[in-house]
Amino acid sequence: MFNLYENSASRACLEGSMITIGQVCLKIAGREAGKVCTVVKKLDTGFVLVTGPKAVTNIKRRKCSIFHLEPLPYHLELKDDASDADVMAGYEKGDIYGLLKLAKPTAEKLKAAEAWKTAPKQETKPAAKKEEKKEEKNVKKEAKPAEKK
Repeated sequence: MFNLYENSASRACLEGSMITIGQVCLKIAGREAGKVCTVVKKLDTGFVLVTGPKAVTNIKRRKCSIFHLEPLPYHLELKDDASDADVMAGYEKGDIYGLLKLAKPTAEKLKAAEAWKTAPKQETKPAAKKEEKKEEKNVKKEAKPAEKK
């Protein structure tokens, strides 16, 4: 039978052995392509959890395929599922800001990132909107028969 992952390099990449927790990577696909991120947790086979953090590189914490990542030669000492503050401390300790020419986040950016995380989700009321649309249709229907003879 045909083996899709015949060579060992593809198999190793698929298993995620090349990408470890704390690995600094470059995203090469998607809308965040070209931005730097850090692996904070291994999920399923072929998927990891990455973060920028948002205050530093505008990449929020999300699931990502390992095929969309290019490992860089930098590694941070992080525990599994580390917070964004831990990642920023690792950037500071490893001088990643200087090596990758990243700007350190200002206090305003940190506040904005925290506000984004803790902001309450806006509740939408689709039932009210549906009722308004029904009322508009009823008004239009009532107006049409009066015009016809």
